This record gives sequence, structure tokens and C-alpha cells, in this order.
Amino acid sequence: MTNIGYDTSKSELAAVCERASVAAEYLRRADRCARAVALRAAAEALDSQRESLVEIARAETRLGEARLDRELARTSYQLRHFASVVENADYLEVLHDQPMDTAMGAQPDLRRYLVALGPVAVFGAGNFPFAFSVPGGDTVAAVAAGCPVVVKLHPDHPRTSIESAAVLIEAFLAAGLPADTLQLVGGLETGRDLVVNSAIKAVTFTGSLSGGRALMEAIAERDDPIPFFGELGSVNPVIVLRAAASTRGQEIGNGLAVSGTVDNGQLCTQPQLVYIPSEVGDEVVDEMLRVFTGIDAQDFLTDAGGARYAAKVADLRIDKRITALTSFPSSSRCAPTLLTTSCSNFPQKIYDEVFGPLQVVVRYDSDDELFTALRALPGSLTATLHADDADSQLALQVLTVLETKVGRLVFNGYPTGVMVAGAQTHGGPWPSSNSQHSSVGATSIRRFLRPITYQSAPSWALPAELGR
Repeated sequence: MTNIGYDTSKSELAAVCERASVAAEYLRRADRCARAVALRAAAEALDSQRESLVEIARAETRLGEARLDRELARTSYQLRHFASVVENADYLEVLHDQPMDTAMGAQPDLRRYLVALGPVAVFGAGNFPFAFSVPGGDTVAAVAAGCPVVVKLHPDHPRTSIESAAVLIEAFLAAGLPADTLQLVGGLETGRDLVVNSAIKAVTFTGSLSGGRALMEAIAERDDPIPFFGELGSVNPVIVLRAAASTRGQEIGNGLAVSGTVDNGQLCTQPQLVYIPSEVGDEVVDEMLRVFTGIDAQDFLTDAGGARYAAKVADLRIDKRITALTSFPSSSRCAPTLLTTSCSNFPQKIYDEVFGPLQVVVRYDSDDELFTALRALPGSLTATLHADDADSQLALQVLTVLETKVGRLVFNGYPTGVMVAGAQTHGGPWPSSNSQHSSVGATSIRRFLRPITYQSAPSWALPAELGR
């Protein structure tokens, strides 16, 4: 395994990108089923090394063994899922227009399908060392599409990244893929240098809005700007309507509080904003408060993350338009926090993502107040609607607003947990992402493909997928 380390020099990075270009040429010519074989082999390899990989990640990330074990199981499942996607070939979107006479003249034989973009730069996430990092969804979807990957390892779990990469590279090699199908780079300045390298044809990033903006600005300076697929910030609003609050208040409140504090709130789908009717919402809020006050402060993934959380909570708590329902010990950087405000008088800062176990209850007195607040929402990955049959008329109106705001609508449930599946959408309007495509599930492969049409091609020139 070459060029994997904590710090990559400029000359080493240039060599990595050159090797990725060579690997892209091979993958473009290779049978796609070979990629399916390699993806399944990588899944088997991860499963066989699960115990050691989980222990390495546990030591680096402060995440518990059970959580990491589930995450790694999800990661190997994802590899197998994409092996099936590649074998099925529907992702290629093959279209064939036969030669014929039309009102516009003679139509030639036209055959269209999707081809790989080329080398992809992947920036792993700090809160998911497996499922959204080196062996995660971006890497898997790119390789499934036929694109080699250069991963910028995350500084919060470098050894986990290195060991995961070693497992995948060995499996890819054994299955017949090029050694440079997957490469790792590291270092503070490497990220910018990576995305401006001319060999890179697309970039994925999971992280902060500021980090995403910095990469987008760098990409814009290229002579040939390339696609940037970023998952950035999301407040994942939850709307509870009156009949639901009246009949299921305690149940909803418990589910909301658990969803907001699971994994210490360090999830991109953590529901931060909760809209509750003033006249019938007390039971919901009371149950949320009961759960929050029963949870002890937990360690953040990093001390820096805990400090950022504490600073944002402090800024919200001092605002006179917000009331704190839970205390926040001065000695803690990571205590679960429940705040409340009203639709008629809330600060815009509640629309800013706070990464951690924070929920803000927003009480509404009327439908008009609710709709005004919902129309002002920023884009999010998810929105959740709790509504009973008696709420259906209002719920349909709410949905017309929410459909413009999010990528996934959850009904009478909770947004944490993102299933790897064909119909999944993990993305949404800015600032949750800047892509029309999901970053999870079968359709996420579409990010790394572009269309090409063969016109009047002889049979010997046609790729197998276009028929001969």
C-alpha cells in the first residue's frame, strides 16, 4: 500500500492524483461486474476484520463498541448493496432511439448511457469513522460507478482511516482492481491542493458549512470547475399538529427527546427544531424535559467539538427571546439542552445548526404563525410531521411547504437513522447540501456519472451495455 500517512507532501499528492488517472482508464475499460465482485470482497474483508477495526476506532473516537459495531455492519451492508446496483445496470439509464423519419427529418440511431466521471476526492466525516469515511458511502458509490477514489483522511480518526483503507485496498487487489482504485492522503493543507488538482473530476464532503464553502471557493478557481457534493448543515424540523399532540403527547415527546440525544446529538439528522401547538403541547414538552433531565453529560467526539457546542448553547441561552428548560452546568461542555421560544418572537439564530444534544421547542398559537415560521426555514436533510387523521387537512398544507425545504419527509416517526436503500434520499436544499442527488442509497451513484450518446455507431464501436 503506497502513500498512506498522516501528512502528504505536494509532490506525493501529485503522484497520487496521477496514479488515480491511470486507474480511471483501467476502470473505464473493465467489465462492470468486476467492480461488483470487488465490492463484495471488500464487505467480506471488513467483516473479517471487524473486531480489530472497531477497537481501533473506539480508542480514537470516544464512540462506544456497540455503536461502532453497528456502524461497521452498515458499512459492509452498503458495499453489498452497491454490488447489486452495479450488477443490475439500471443505474446506467440506457436509452435507445431507433432510426426513423420524423417531422424534423431523418432521425439517426441514438444510444445513450452514463459513464464514470473519473477520479473522485472524498472528505470523510468525523462522526462516522466507517459509514461516512474511508469505506463509506461516497467511496463505495464512486468505485461502483467506475471512479477511483482519493480520500482525505479525517484528523479525528487517522489510524482508523489507514487501517480501513488497507483492508479495502487488499480486497480490491485480490478481486482484480488496480492498486490505486483507493488511495489516502492527509495533512492540513492537502485538502485544498487535492480539489484543485486537474486529475480530480468530482469532490464529496461531509462536514461544516464553513469547510464546505472553503472547498467550493477553491474549486471555483480551477480552469475547469468540477462538481462539489457537500452535506453541510441541517436543523431537521419536527412539526407536531394538534390532534397528534392531544392523543399521543407523551409518546411523541419521548421519541423526540431520544432522537435528539442519541449518540450525544452528534448526527446530521438530529432534530433540532420542534414546532408544538401552544394550547395542547404541554404533555409533549413535559415528557421531553423528563428525558433530557435524566441524561448525564457525555463526552463529545473531540474537546473542540464540545467547546463549540457549549459556546453556541451559551449564545442561545442569553437571548431574552429564548427560555432554558434545562440547566447547563458550568463545568460541562456537553450537557443535553432543551430550550423554548415562540413563533411570534424567536431569534433567527435558531435556524443555525448546533452539532450536539440540543433541541429548541417553538410554540405556535395559530396556523398562520406556524406557516410563517415554516416558510422561513432553511433547507434541511429531513422534516418530520406528527399528524393524526383529524389533522389531515392542515397536514396537507404543511406538506406543500415542507416539500420545498427538505429531501426526506418522515411521518409519525423520527429522522435519526438513514436506511441504505434504493428509494432513500439523504440530501436537501441549501445549506443541508448543494446537490440534487442523494448521498445515501442506490441513487447516490448518479453523482459520479455523466451521459454520453453514440450516434450511428457501428456494432464494433458500441459498449456492451448499449448492445451490439
